[in-house]
Amino acid sequence: MTIAEALRLYPLPRLEARMLLQQAAPELSHARIAAYPEQELSAEQEACFRALGARRAAGEPVAYLIGRREFYGRDFSVGPQVLIPRPETEHLIEAALERTGRGAARVVDLGTGSGAIAATLALEAPAWRVSAVDLSPEALAVARGNAERLGARVDFYQGSWYQALPADAVFDLIVSNPPYIRRDDEHLGQGDVRFEPRMALTDEADGLACLRAIAADAPSRLAPGGWLIVEHGYDQGEAVRRLFTEAGLLQAETIVDLAGLDRITLATMKAD
Repeated sequence: MTIAEALRLYPLPRLEARMLLQQAAPELSHARIAAYPEQELSAEQEACFRALGARRAAGEPVAYLIGRREFYGRDFSVGPQVLIPRPETEHLIEAALERTGRGAARVVDLGTGSGAIAATLALEAPAWRVSAVDLSPEALAVARGNAERLGARVDFYQGSWYQALPADAVFDLIVSNPPYIRRDDEHLGQGDVRFEPRMALTDEADGLACLRAIAADAPSRLAPGGWLIVEHGYDQGEAVRRLFTEAGLLQAETIVDLAGLDRITLATMKAD
């Protein structure tokens, strides 16, 4: 089988087919694929590409097949243990850096998954002391690996939300991209989401259970003037602002993504 034949083998976007081909044959650069479409693949390369292509044609995410996804200009290792980082979450990074600045700060990422948020914040603001929490030991293993490979200084804790942290720990910034999809949402059965860890997607309730828990306990964990910043669903901005206000936080505000949809809500702790 030639490169050209491989790229036509499955009904996939050409970029996806090229990415899978490079996974099967890492020595093939984009330039070589374009310049030498007549090049024959080895039997091993062909078999590997056929297996990857079949899995992608069945709906498995490209990020899981190649084992990585770019986030904020860096490659993060991903697998079925963690959510695939998405561009929309970069709005959370921007909001965190804008509200907190890059000076010394204590920061925690609740439900870190792949560690993309925690590692990115640690690298973008080296003066910050960043911690990260996840209930899943498997997810934490992925997050630790990403932080070590990228040289990000992050302290990891296994457990549920704030309970995993030292009892006296307070923070200048709390961030989270928690499960926020309703248990009956049709999107859970569509696209890449079908293959992602369900516990990282839905609270198996109304979509606000995790956000409610994070907001309720935030005042006891935030330093005066500290910020709580979370990602949520496109139709949850008003509800999350209400949760933040009911918890006693101030200046609750929702930021929209590039599509104009509610994406990030933040609020601050009263300063002394």
